[in-house]
Amino acid sequence: MHFTSERRLEDGVLEREFTLGEIPGTLWTPGSPESVAPVAPVAPVPLVLMAHNNGLPKADPRLVARARYTAARGYAVASIDAAGCGDRPRTAAAEQARADLRRAIGAGEPVDEIFESLIGPMVENAVPDWRTTLDALLELPGIGGPVGYSGGWTALGVRLAVVEPRIVAAGFFAGGYVPRAQREEARQVTIPLLFLLQWDDEGNPRQRALDLFDAFGSEEKTLHANLGGHTGTPWFELEDGGRFLDRHLKPVRRPV
Repeated sequence: MHFTSERRLEDGVLEREFTLGEIPGTLWTPGSPESVAPVAPVAPVPLVLMAHNNGLPKADPRLVARARYTAARGYAVASIDAAGCGDRPRTAAAEQARADLRRAIGAGEPVDEIFESLIGPMVENAVPDWRTTLDALLELPGIGGPVGYSGGWTALGVRLAVVEPRIVAAGFFAGGYVPRAQREEARQVTIPLLFLLQWDDEGNPRQRALDLFDAFGSEEKTLHANLGGHTGTPWFELEDGGRFLDRHLKPVRRPV
């Protein structure tokens, strides 16, 4: 892992860009506003992997805002442009699927099969990059477990929760297409979950989201549903998401 830039933000969070082979990423770590150089915490901080919906870039403003907030709560937060995401090269098949999707939406035609051809391969290609990144991040000083996932890309999160035992809790946003393979895999997800649903999301059928929530095999799973469209998630859900991570990534040591 090679760090290519760093800057200390006004809230004390240290933001560093990195490359890992062909994988570009950003790492946010907590600190104090007075610090002028990276300061290793007294104890390693938990790590949160943060991905945005279906391949949008790691620099998306909504993702960056969530990452900074989470890092300021005492977490290391990482996001990457995985294969086919952000500015990384896209396959001819993916570009054709996007063109077909735009045409179908414009014509009012069904789009599920097009989404399957686009999102399914994207998830499969992204998972190895995320696992490679996780390996490298956990070798850095000041970063330890547990590991959580927090992201709008629910399909990727489902897949990672199934194949990556180091992830112990996850927050999902029901705002993007989840392929049939991941809907089936949801039954294998057993970690604690927080699932956000915008009740009037114009691009996500409500019943499909509710069916996905029901399919998760977790004994602890919480659904937060709010009125509004895709981008109307209330600000307080950011705080609730932080408390969810605190419960599962920062266990309280009770006196014996």
